[in-house]
Parts: sequence; structure tokens; C-alpha cells
Amino acid sequence: MDAADTAALAAALTEEQQEIQQEIRHTLRDLLTERAGPRENREATATPEGYDTELWARLSGTLGLAGLALPEQYGGAGHGPAALALACEETGRALAPSPLLATAVLAAPLIAALGTPDQRAELLPRIADGSLTCALAVPGGSLTLALGLTGDNTAEDWSGGGRAGGIQARATDEAGAGDGGAGWRLYGEATQVLDGHSADLLLVAAHTGGFARSRTLLFLVRGRGRGDGAPGLVRTRRSVLDPTRPQAVVELRDAEAELLGEEPADVLGALATTGRTAAVLLAAEAVGAAGSVLDRTIAHLGARERSGRSEGALLAVKGTLAALYVQVEAARSLTYSAAREPGSECGPLALAQALEALRATAGECVRLDGDAGTFSGGEAQLYFQRAASDELLFGPARRLRARAAERTGLFGEVAA
Repeated sequence: MDAADTAALAAALTEEQQEIQQEIRHTLRDLLTERAGPRENREATATPEGYDTELWARLSGTLGLAGLALPEQYGGAGHGPAALALACEETGRALAPSPLLATAVLAAPLIAALGTPDQRAELLPRIADGSLTCALAVPGGSLTLALGLTGDNTAEDWSGGGRAGGIQARATDEAGAGDGGAGWRLYGEATQVLDGHSADLLLVAAHTGGFARSRTLLFLVRGRGRGDGAPGLVRTRRSVLDPTRPQAVVELRDAEAELLGEEPADVLGALATTGRTAAVLLAAEAVGAAGSVLDRTIAHLGARERSGRSEGALLAVKGTLAALYVQVEAARSLTYSAAREPGSECGPLALAQALEALRATAGECVRLDGDAGTFSGGEAQLYFQRAASDELLFGPARRLRARAAERTGLFGEVAA
């Protein structure tokens, strides 16, 4: 850990938390170095799950990553988003495929915020120990809008609004629907569901109520946890740019579902709150990836310098890498500042900065790799694929900034 890491960490965590998390960080980095190299990642993404299940068991069971931010009463560690950001930075450095993002970052906070006491007691301890994986399914490609990152999720009808292309929910039993029982049926399609092909439990955002009582609710649909899953649930893994971010098309053909929580519930508010925290953790991943590719490039540059290669070319590369280093460290600093206030607009701004830093760093290192063989086996390309994929899934950066400016009134009428 360098001086910048230490300063950012000190700003975000108490002294006791620093000691605990630095120990976890070193242990995590050692484990990922052993089990999440380029070859191991390729093998893991080729499995039906899309990740190394043994590694996930060690990450969640031994190191407790899945429960880092969950309350202790549900088997979590109660450390909050800053601690989870450290873990995400390390998994980002290795580009390690795992259910951490879909389960612990997107799904668990929604269950904690909206679930009934029985639902929280059943699901959160299993998430914390890694035995339950989850995925958040929203219609079409509207994940960032649903999370309130690139638009107002209360103003735009991203869940379908009764039209084709959304996901619709209908109550089959008024008594069951009212008390959170499995009295609902869902039909529709979600096309970009992270880890949707393998998750044990799907959290599905669906429109219900007709014109007069139109609203968006979240529903639980069982996946592998109940044999082959709920009747009417069809999941198909997609071909994607970044195989370490596996996605699925989820079709709901009159699928049985259970309401998450009880009505009335501020579902859209919970999604937006989750989105702002998720932005911090996604930023930490991107910073980790950018830092890793930059560190390796700098190390390779030192080897080239010792070999006596062209001094002029080396000076030009050094200047470029120095500028990239400043960009990455600025993103890291903003990310850990945002980790102190995960519900603020700092999260989307940190994500915008981190995505740009990763894109710039990965792009430059791909160029250097082509010129001089900076990495072996095309590793630089893997980081570039992560950069491009994250921009498509969670950006682009300009829209993240525009939405944050709109919410804060930073530019007044210009932002609107």
C-alpha cells in the first residue's frame, strides 16, 4: 500500500477499522494473486457459474467479504461501505469474477432496506456467509436509470408502465399479495442482468397497479435455490464484451414471485440510495483496475530502462504515465472521500472520475502493449474490455456528472 492509499484509507476509516481492513486487504491480495490471475480468470468465466466457486467460498466464508457492510445481527461485520470499497478495489485490481457486485453491492442493501423482518432474517445471513447469491433484474438496459445514477428514477417510466418491453406484475391472491406472500405473477424480460444466469435469488423490479395506482415494486424470484427455479423463469447467459461481468437475459413467463417487503414502500428511494452507494464501490473497482494496469506498466518501463533501450522513447512514455498516475490518484482520493458519505452525490462523481481514469489508463497501456509487449498474453486488453464494459453498464461518465449536477443544482438552470 503506497502513501496515497494510506492517506485515503485513514480519511475513511477509524484507527481500529484501519488495522482490521489492512489485514483483510493484504490477505485478499495474496489470495487473488494466487487464484485470480489471467489464466485462472479465463477458466473461471468459462464455467457454468461464470466464476470460481471455491474462490467465492473463501472470499465470503473465510474473509467475510459478502457480509462486510451488513449489520452484525444478520451475520455481517457491520463495517460499512468504506470497508467494502477496500475489498472492491482489490477485486478490481485482479479483474476477479465473483458475485460480490451483484449480491453484496446491489441486492443485499435492497433486502436490508425493504424486506420484512422474516425476509431479512431468512436471506441476509445466507448472503453474509456466501451461501446465497443474488441478482437485480430491471427491464431492458435501464439499470443505471433504475438506480438513479443517470436520471430521475421517479420521473421516467423505466419499469414499463403497462407498455410492452417492461416487466409487469399481477396479484393472484389479494390476501397473499397484501402480506408479502407468494401471491404474484411476473411477465416480461430483463436483458442485462449481472450474474442473472447463476444467482440463487432474483430481485425483479416490476410495474403493477394499472393506470390509477401505477407503481414499481420489487419481487423475489427463486432461482437455483428451489431446484430449477420458479416455474416460468427462463435464464440465458449472454455473450458480453467483458466475460468477468457475466450477464443474462431473464424471461419471466407468468413466473411465481414474492413481494419484497410490504406496501406502501419507498422502492424508488431505496433503489436510488443503493445506486449512490454502489457508485462508490464501482468506483473503487475501477480505481483498483486502473492502478493495477498502471503499476505493471511502470514496472515494465523500469525493466526497459535497465536494458538500455531508447532514452527518448522512454522519456515520452514516462511523461504519459506520470499524467495517468495523477488521474488515477485523483480518482482514488475522490472515491474514498465518497466512501465517508455513501448517500451523497459524491458517489456518482467518483464513479465518473474512476471510469475515465480506467479508460484512459487501459487505453494507453493497450497502445504501449502493442508497441513494446508491456504485458504477456494480451492482459492489457482485458483491462480495456473492463473499462469499455463498465462505461456501457454504468455510465457514460458525462451522464453521471450531469445527473449529479442536476440533483445538487451545481449549475442551476444549465444542468436542467
